Amino acid sequence: MKGVIIAGGKGTRLYPLTKVVNKNILQVYDKPLIYYPILTLRDAGIKDILLISGPGHAGQFLDLLGSGKELGVDLSYDIQEEPKGVAHCIAVAEDFADKGPIAVILGDNIYEDNLKEAIDDFKKQGKGAKVALKQVHDPERFGVAELGKDKIVSIVEKPKKPKSNWIVVGFYLYDNRVFDVIRTLKLSDRGEYEITDLNNKYLKEGTLTGYKLKGEWIDAGTFDSLLRANKFIAEKAKK
Repeated sequence: MKGVIIAGGKGTRLYPLTKVVNKNILQVYDKPLIYYPILTLRDAGIKDILLISGPGHAGQFLDLLGSGKELGVDLSYDIQEEPKGVAHCIAVAEDFADKGPIAVILGDNIYEDNLKEAIDDFKKQGKGAKVALKQVHDPERFGVAELGKDKIVSIVEKPKKPKSNWIVVGFYLYDNRVFDVIRTLKLSDRGEYEITDLNNKYLKEGTLTGYKLKGEWIDAGTFDSLLRANKFIAEKAKK
């Protein structure tokens, strides 16, 4: 299985820190933020990784990461020409995937869990998709998963009245049909091809499963969460 890191976007929630630097290169304790998803994939057994960024930041990643050899991975790079959503960005990886399954992780997400168990479970699943789930206190900010008998019943993006406090976080596993499924998606009201719409396609056919995270998860895309990420990693490093 190959890995895909989504590192595009303009990082407007972190402006002016992101005025000249991609948010995924910002410091989280002793490493750039982008190191964490790379190491998460590597520690889960995925070393062939494609990093997808916007057209203005590709050089920054190449200068920082190079071939990926120092981190024990083999990095490739590609560009999302227009910011049309996460699902649209995944589509860029079609040639890289080479008709195989892929693991997708967002470049600003930090995971305490080793995700090898989720990947192994997905391989046994055989087809479809698997998403990582986490309980949070503010689910209305995310794609909310309604669960029934440990199965995902529905996923609703940023609902005003969430049906649970379980959200879909930025780690997704897809079979080799994902690019065909993306081609069936329609633009949302935001003008994007939404990751929630992609996941709901698999849910509708009954092949979407969930993996509940046990450890800490941080979406470090805001000032508060970036600070929390620094504190969390610093505390872990001192143990």
